[in-house]
Parts: sequence; C-alpha cells; structure tokens
Amino acid sequence: MKRKNICILLLALALLLPACTLPLPQPTEDPALQATEPPTDPPTDSPTEPPTEPPTEPQPEVFTLTFAGDCTLGSAETSWNRAGSFVQTIGENYDYPFANVAELFRGDDFTMVNLEGPLTTGGTPADKQFVFRGKPEYTAILTGVEAVTLANNHARDYGERGVSETRAALDTAGIAYGGREERFLYTTESGLTVGVFCDDFGFDRSQIQEAIAALREEGAEVVICAYHWGIEREYRADQNQIDWAHISIDAGADIVYGTHPHVLQPIEYYGGGVIYYSLANFSFGGNVNPNDKDTAMIQQQIVREPGGTVRLGDTSIIPCSISSVQGYNNYQPTPLEEGSEAYERVLRKLAGTYQ
Repeated sequence: MKRKNICILLLALALLLPACTLPLPQPTEDPALQATEPPTDPPTDSPTEPPTEPPTEPQPEVFTLTFAGDCTLGSAETSWNRAGSFVQTIGENYDYPFANVAELFRGDDFTMVNLEGPLTTGGTPADKQFVFRGKPEYTAILTGVEAVTLANNHARDYGERGVSETRAALDTAGIAYGGREERFLYTTESGLTVGVFCDDFGFDRSQIQEAIAALREEGAEVVICAYHWGIEREYRADQNQIDWAHISIDAGADIVYGTHPHVLQPIEYYGGGVIYYSLANFSFGGNVNPNDKDTAMIQQQIVREPGGTVRLGDTSIIPCSISSVQGYNNYQPTPLEEGSEAYERVLRKLAGTYQ
C-alpha cells in the first residue's frame, strides 16, 4: 500500500509543476544540408497577375529634314566630252557624287536639294552664256533625296523638251518636285506631311499667302518655301531676300530655303520660323574649279507634340566642301573635319560674321 500511495503522490506533484521544454537540435552550418522552408501560402489554381506598371506619358515625335544647295548634275554642252567635266567624271557610277553624304540623306526623314539644270536627252540649248544639262538617268544620283525644286534660272536651259523630260525622269524615280509658282505635298515614310511652295526671283505677296494657306488646308504639317533669289557671290542676303523671307514666315511658312548665290549666306530665326538665305553649291557640275568651295547641309528637327501640335526643333549644321579633294572640283560634296579652318569658316558664313 505504501508503494501505491507514493506513486499517487508523485503523479499529483507532476501535474502541479510547469511543463519542461527540451532544447531543439541546432541547424547544421553546411547550407547544403539546411532544409528549405515551405511556401507560406498554399498554391492556387488561378494564375498570378503581373504587377501593374503606371502608364507612361506620351512622348513627342521628332523628324529630321535635310537641306543642301545647288545640284547641277550635268555639264555645259561645250564641255560635255572634256576630261574633268561632270559627265566624264561620273560616267555610269551614279553613286559617286553623293558617296560621302548618302548615309546622312538615307538616315533622315526628308531631304531636299535644288536641281539646277534639266535632265534631258538633248534639244535646242537656250541662247545664253551658261547652259547645262544632264542625262535623265542621273536621277539615280539623287540617293536618299525625296524632293527637289526646279524653280531656278537653269530649269529651261533646253526649253520645254528639257522641262518635260526632267519631270518624267523624276516621276519615274519617285522624287517629288515643284517648278516656278508650284506647290506640292510629300508625306514621309515616318508619317510627317510636308508642304512645299517653289518660286524664283519675281515674287507676289498674295500668291505666296494663297499657296501657304492652300498647303495648310491640304494637310501640310510643315510648310517650306523654296526660293531661288539673291545676288551671286554675295555673302549677305539683300533687302529683297529679307523682305520676301519675312513675308513668307508671316504668312505661315516654317522654313524658307534659299539658293542661287553659289555661296553661303546666313541663317536667320524669325517669327517662329527659320530662313536659310543661301546654301551655296553642292554637287555642282557647272564649274570645274570655283573659288569658293564651302557649302553645308542643314538638318532641321521637326517636333510633333502628343497633342498633334508641330513646331521647329533644333537646327544642326554640317559644314562641307563641294569637293573631296583640294585644288579642283570633283563634284563629290564631303563633310569637313570638325575644328578645321574650313569648318570654322563655314560656321562664320552661316552666322553672318564672315568678312
């Protein structure tokens, strides 16, 4: 009975005392032997939704328009077969003239030059001192060029035949163009609609205003006035150029693009627009060795805001020579080395500080 009573007493004491906890075994230091904890939440049959990112703000679209000067893609009849002429230098290598600038033309949205001289198989030359022509197949030279102006004093060097054959060649090549007092629209592959009005020398205020208004009504987001004007070999725009440029900007043009003086003239920003008074020669077959070989390409950014408003962006200048060699004209315009004497001279001419 004593043993039984003692057992009962011990059992009662055990029930009255707090429980003891045995220490758990510590995890090993070898991470390869550590267990992986199970996931906190059990898997479900429904797929997990990806995190929602905040909507991004619409960004402006930026387009690049490139402008260069006089392209006389041909020779005078008297020098057609002479060594060193444009025709003899080019032969059938139509990639040659623009070899050093073609990538810039291809890489933009729109390139425009002044095509100064007909592309024709022949005809009767005009009775004047300088008469030029090139071959209709020379449209292949215009690599990366989307549009040309024909409003100049050499467009009719071979009369109506020269004009009609030039237009037919450009149509076949898919290059847009405008002659004297003509306008046209061009929509780039990137979706910008450009309107161009072309004219030379004799200007009419109401005609300019009507042409610009018509281009806007037809859907032009950017309006360019391409003018052939000014005094040859003068480094400053004359008052006539200034007046007509300002009238054009006031009428709603964004860009005034000038040619004819054969040398560079300043760039002017006016009334929310930009004026390139003269971009000089470019690939110029009219002279085997002009005294002034400076030229430039202008790349003008156009910005379309998310709401659809279109405005001018930055203007970039690419100083060039009309020739890739010194001492004569090989008809191959080439960018100048940055910081070189010629490079800085081009910038001074376009800034209006050249003496």
